[in-house]
Amino acid sequence: MTRYADFYRHSIDNRDAFWGEQAALIEWNTPPQQICDYSNPPFAKWFVGGTTNLCHNAVDRHLKTRADQPALVAISTETDTERSYSFAELHAEVQRMAATLQGLGVKKGDRVLIYMPMIAEAAFAMLACVRIGALHSVVFGGFASGSLASRIEDAEPVAVVSADAGSRGGKVVPYKPLLDEAIALSAHKPAAVLMVNRGLAPMDWQAGRDHDWASLREQHLNASVPCEWVESTHPSYTLYTSGTTGKPKGVQRDTGGYTVALAASMKHIFDAQAGQTYFATSDIGWVVGHSYIIYGPLIAGMTTIMYEGLPTRPDAGVWWSIVEKYKVTHMFSAPTAVRVLKKQDPSWLKKYDVSSLKALWLAGEPLDEPTAQWISDALAVPIIDNYWQTETGWPILTLANGVEQQTTRFGSPGKAMYGYAVKIVDESTGEELTGPNQKGVVGIEGPLPPGCMQTVWRDDARFVNTYWKSIPGRLLYSTFDWGIRDADGYHFILGRTDDVINVAGHRLGTREIEESIASHPNIAEVAVVGVADQLKGQVAMAFAVAKDASGLDSDAARLKLEGEVMKQVDHQLGAVARPSRVYFVNVLPKTRSGKLLRRALHAVAERRDPGDLTTMDDPAALQQVKDLVG
Repeated sequence: MTRYADFYRHSIDNRDAFWGEQAALIEWNTPPQQICDYSNPPFAKWFVGGTTNLCHNAVDRHLKTRADQPALVAISTETDTERSYSFAELHAEVQRMAATLQGLGVKKGDRVLIYMPMIAEAAFAMLACVRIGALHSVVFGGFASGSLASRIEDAEPVAVVSADAGSRGGKVVPYKPLLDEAIALSAHKPAAVLMVNRGLAPMDWQAGRDHDWASLREQHLNASVPCEWVESTHPSYTLYTSGTTGKPKGVQRDTGGYTVALAASMKHIFDAQAGQTYFATSDIGWVVGHSYIIYGPLIAGMTTIMYEGLPTRPDAGVWWSIVEKYKVTHMFSAPTAVRVLKKQDPSWLKKYDVSSLKALWLAGEPLDEPTAQWISDALAVPIIDNYWQTETGWPILTLANGVEQQTTRFGSPGKAMYGYAVKIVDESTGEELTGPNQKGVVGIEGPLPPGCMQTVWRDDARFVNTYWKSIPGRLLYSTFDWGIRDADGYHFILGRTDDVINVAGHRLGTREIEESIASHPNIAEVAVVGVADQLKGQVAMAFAVAKDASGLDSDAARLKLEGEVMKQVDHQLGAVARPSRVYFVNVLPKTRSGKLLRRALHAVAERRDPGDLTTMDDPAALQQVKDLVG
């Protein structure tokens, strides 16, 4: 099939036949007996009866034909280090890590929490976990001890793998004190902590619990740890994502469906070939890092680049120097990073030979048309937007140029990808809106295709109630995004329907930030909204009522309290969640029944018309917000 429209229809109308064909892209120990079991909606089981291993498909199967090809290139402009690992070397390192984890008591089905900077050992740890059938749960290194503690408590890891420190912009960020504090805060205490010592920060050592990776690696230099063949439905990992309620959700992913989905995406979406080079500038703490730094490129037999550093350090040409040096063919980044580069001297984009690049894919937040046009003109390669979620694991909307070359439409992430029965529906009735340019909620009809979440870790009810019950009258997965579809099938995403905000591609629940701010002793009440920002897409803005406002009659006093609140959010959640401003008000705008007028607050914060306010209790509350934001 050379026409994408036919390919897509085949995936929807002949679901099992289509995914049976895609299953041939990976290696199975025992072939699946049933392609999809959807007997208990909305829970889908993919490739039932089949056994496989994610690490085998990412590493071992390439040893026959490309053992000496670079598999992983770890580059750090923070420590000025660069190291390339062939598939054979990666295979050896992963087995050393697997033997070490087994020595620390990790078994099939156990969880291992990984709290790491962007270094090669983080990749070894992820691959080692799935090699032995353990589940990894990677936590972004930018998260503070409170966020880390909640994830330790929920995942209940047997072991934690971490490092002494990360580094950002030349500033060392010690991890060990944050990890120690998180374990102290958590009701669950991991039995073992494996530390990678980079020599960046001193570490307090807890005897009996903490172990040194370099020492244990020496003991396992010749380790031989076979892959554990697991059921296709065996979980491969959990990854936490913010929600509308305070507690993060553990997105649970399977093994077989995920491996097939990634293999198919490398072929159909990215048009990737073994031996090419993939450079995703994300972090392994996010889903892009899982799917398109670690697993997807390796499954496809590509060289994958893992980068620690900023796009502007040592200069704004650093990414393009990597593209030139490693003949990068596929690059994946975020709109915020491009907007940062847009502010730099344009000559950096002309200094290096980027002719190896086939395309630049951008995701994580809405891509505005001027930014897309600027980078398109600068690089002279296709700029391909794509839209997906931690929950789905691979793109929902983009262009499948491996099936049929299609034209990018700036402002649109593209068309529905094969396997996704994407619907635009009316929020209040659930009725499908089939006409062009009708605004509705972007939903997906079940079953979700392979690679998407199986459930919320240990909480099937939350999976059903959160994702499948918000659209009335039908069982439909809600993305919680507004969207429209034009007459040619291109979709446009118009913003969230819930209280999750997107700060430079990082999804943050406003409720989580509110809870952190509210724990300050002088905060009585708080509301956080996401406000449009030219650089980051959105930033958090907080409006708080002080318990004792008597001392807040000067700018200096208000700034002091604002600084304390921001420091508290930094400490509990990490700098990524820090609000851009905390404004102090006498009262928050509410309805007469006491419900917070969040949408009105959001509109005023963005200097927009708040609309119908007939139910408002005290109009002066919103006027005060207007006066503050200017």
